[in-house]
Amino acid sequence: MHSTPRFLQGVFPFEGKGLDRPAPLGPELSYLVPDGASAQAVYFRGGNAAAELVCAVLMRDGRPMRYFPIGAKGDVHVSLRVVEDLPAGSTIELWLAAPVGTIGTVIVDLGLVEV
Repeated sequence: MHSTPRFLQGVFPFEGKGLDRPAPLGPELSYLVPDGASAQAVYFRGGNAAAELVCAVLMRDGRPMRYFPIGAKGDVHVSLRVVEDLPAGSTIELWLAAPVGTIGTVIVDLGLVEV
């Protein structure tokens, strides 16, 4: 079986709109599973430079799939161990939720494998 690694990653400034109102960080944090393939999320790593807890939200087709809280001035590493298959046509995105008015920077790295 052939597999190809895919990564959604980068350093992003943000301004919080509320922990219950996640928002996209940028278009480069979007991945469309191509026709004839499936994908699996393998890990998530994130760092938060803000003085408040934030939450990275893994979105699938516009709906929250997983939440990754990142503590104030903290980091997180979550091994997803191939939790579920993402079929062709699925859109995967990383969004961020933060308390209203919180300004900061996050570093995110989502590793996927396309099979």
